[in-house]
Amino acid sequence: MKIAVDAMGGDFAPQAIVEGVIMATPELPSDARIVLVGREESIREILLKHNFESPVVEIVHADDIIEMGEHPTKALSQKPNSSIGVGFKLLKEKAVDIFCSAGNTGAMTVGALFSIRAIEGIIRPAIAGFVPQISGGHAIMLDIGANADCKPETLAQFGEIGSLYAQHTLQLERPRVALMNIGEEEQKGSLVAQAAYPLLKDNKRINFIGNIEGKDLFTDKADVIVTDGFTGNALYKLGESLYDLSKSRGFQDDFIDKTNYEAIGGSPIIGVNGNVMIAHGISSPVAIKNMLSWAYKQVQANAHAHITQALA
Repeated sequence: MKIAVDAMGGDFAPQAIVEGVIMATPELPSDARIVLVGREESIREILLKHNFESPVVEIVHADDIIEMGEHPTKALSQKPNSSIGVGFKLLKEKAVDIFCSAGNTGAMTVGALFSIRAIEGIIRPAIAGFVPQISGGHAIMLDIGANADCKPETLAQFGEIGSLYAQHTLQLERPRVALMNIGEEEQKGSLVAQAAYPLLKDNKRINFIGNIEGKDLFTDKADVIVTDGFTGNALYKLGESLYDLSKSRGFQDDFIDKTNYEAIGGSPIIGVNGNVMIAHGISSPVAIKNMLSWAYKQVQANAHAHITQALA
């Protein structure tokens, strides 16, 4: 299995990315290979500094970098030799099994749509977040940022593809799917939420349990949480803030520690013909290490193939 990593993407790249790869290498299964994509000289300099050499890590050179503030579509067309451009080329050619980056989120989303493309039948691919649950597991929440505005049909489809992803990645036989809302009653919420509810309820391919509220985010009520990207992003980042808040106030809690963005390290794009994972721009080496662990699980799960089959 080959996991490609954008060495130049992120606020602290390439240092944090390469150091994360160095940390991850001894912990990954023996069949994992890591492909660092970026400026070879810069990458080798960091590897040399850490006196690190491994047959499971290779480098693919890419001249350019897509900066965080660049327009995604324009940057991808003008910089085909960027680390993101080259990473998606490798993914499209099946030279790697997954492409991960802490770089420009827009460029990663657009790059996925331009290279490996959306699965036939997908209305809008979504970015999914792993939400820690008090039971010890995780729920999948989608969307957390790719689609700020959603139609009811899009939310309904998020329920189905999120269920398939949870089933195969988290090994859940019949994931519980819930719609994030402002009340538990069926008639509650915005016009979009009210219209999405019956679509989810009537879908016999999913285990829809109804509405949940913000207070239920961590309480193990659902395995898949459906929402638009605006609401999902706000909730997800509110959840992540708990760790920094607890740290600043001088207390430690095992559950709160799981809300730290480093704990998972990455978010998958669900609904495209391949495996893509996006990390925080502020990613530390620990976050990159953990993202690579989840990237391995995602490739093993082959969820995108199951989604393709289900929508065929």
